[in-house]
Amino acid sequence: MIQRSTLREQLADALREEILAGRLAPGGEFTVREIAEQYGVSATPVREALVDLSAQGLLEVEQHRGFRIRRFSLTDYRHMVEAQRLVSDGILHADPGLSLREAVPEAFTSIRRRAAAARQAALAGDLDILIAYDLRFWRELDALLGNPHIGEFLDRLRVACWAFTVPRLRRQPGLAGRLWSGHLELADAVERQDAAETGRLLQAHRSHALELAAQLAGA
Repeated sequence: MIQRSTLREQLADALREEILAGRLAPGGEFTVREIAEQYGVSATPVREALVDLSAQGLLEVEQHRGFRIRRFSLTDYRHMVEAQRLVSDGILHADPGLSLREAVPEAFTSIRRRAAAARQAALAGDLDILIAYDLRFWRELDALLGNPHIGEFLDRLRVACWAFTVPRLRRQPGLAGRLWSGHLELADAVERQDAAETGRLLQAHRSHALELAAQLAGA
């Protein structure tokens, strides 16, 4: 049972985690009442949380029926990766020296911890741990820009990308060595303010993501 002051946000976070863990499968339907009973809360914060997740693209509203987990297509995935590319390329073009406003040593210490944990999980094929640390890594990296609107936009796309890949990855027999693990190298490049290497690593990440997504879609 959730007993936090910001129920709307806590419920949205909890349901998002359920989707990313694969426990709420694409195409699955549910009502406000069902979620309220599951978490032991009133209908109002549940409805608000579900509206938030719908606005983020993770849910679809079923008229007079409730909500449905969105089923992302490979085309959706490719469009989301392309959107991320346009933003990151724009950032590197506008600031080729990577003079990030929030790039302080303490921030990089935390980013490197996230990167190390994400890399270890990726190499081991531990999907649950990887998703959690991967999203935290990117959120903290985006925070260096000092522009929360860019960070929120990119985070939404990354969550949706995971929502596409998770159900398919769960059906794979072994993931060790198949997942992108370049988090530490990217953190190092950004800390060195090496825009060329940062751009190369971001492109490598996108290429890996698109290749894996195509393999999963065809499996």
